[in-house]
Amino acid sequence: MLNTIAVATADRFLESESRLLAQSLGLPFILLHEPIKFISNYDYLLLKNVDGVAIAKTGKAAPKPVYVDFTSGAVDHRRRFGGGKGQDIAKAVGLNKRSNLSVLDATAGLGRDAFVLACLGCSVSLCERVGFVRAMLEDGLYRGSFHNEVAGIVAKMSLLDGDIKGLDEGARFDVVYLDPMYPHMEKSSAAAKKEMAFFRELVGQDLDADDLLPHAMVLAEYRVVVKRPKGAPFLNDSEPTYQLEGKSGRFDIYVLKSLDLLSA
Repeated sequence: MLNTIAVATADRFLESESRLLAQSLGLPFILLHEPIKFISNYDYLLLKNVDGVAIAKTGKAAPKPVYVDFTSGAVDHRRRFGGGKGQDIAKAVGLNKRSNLSVLDATAGLGRDAFVLACLGCSVSLCERVGFVRAMLEDGLYRGSFHNEVAGIVAKMSLLDGDIKGLDEGARFDVVYLDPMYPHMEKSSAAAKKEMAFFRELVGQDLDADDLLPHAMVLAEYRVVVKRPKGAPFLNDSEPTYQLEGKSGRFDIYVLKSLDLLSA
């Protein structure tokens, strides 16, 4: 990773679980005895506490820790007021043609797009290869399973082992969705969002992003959808069948077979 990170907790009751998490991720563990703003050994901490698992930047001016949370904030607002199947992402995967699609989100990250698709009735399989992000995602799905309004949605989301390159070629999904990490663009808004700043620093760019498209083409039955910033080149220099342009980005759609052929 580009910056140093350790697993940490200040709760003695969670020490054993936290140590196991650190061991599984191959990261150092520290038991906190002081506020994280005074921690100088590590740039980031993967915090485990009673609220869940979060990534936190250390230092005096650090923003609040970031959790994967499907039950509140912007994610919950989008669930309730996001526009349903009129959203660009819904049109991109083909929900304007068919319902109940099986989707592989091969670059799940914080799981927000996957959650939107699950809200719209898709069965979503998620791949996330970065260990600490996967731990956060697993924690968010677990906590969401106890929430009255969200439990039925996260039940449609399944976190797979490994990444898209390790999936059996016999696996099939109606749609494969890709949103690889792309270099920060100066024109994106301030809030380029603090969470994404975390990920740019910690995860870096998906340098093998071009390699993801051929794998996606093998696993997709009907289409591959690639989310890209405006001005970004096509993945693998492959021109899509068509595009959907949004305010801040676009969806490149690679049609393999008409969704009209999919039985309802």
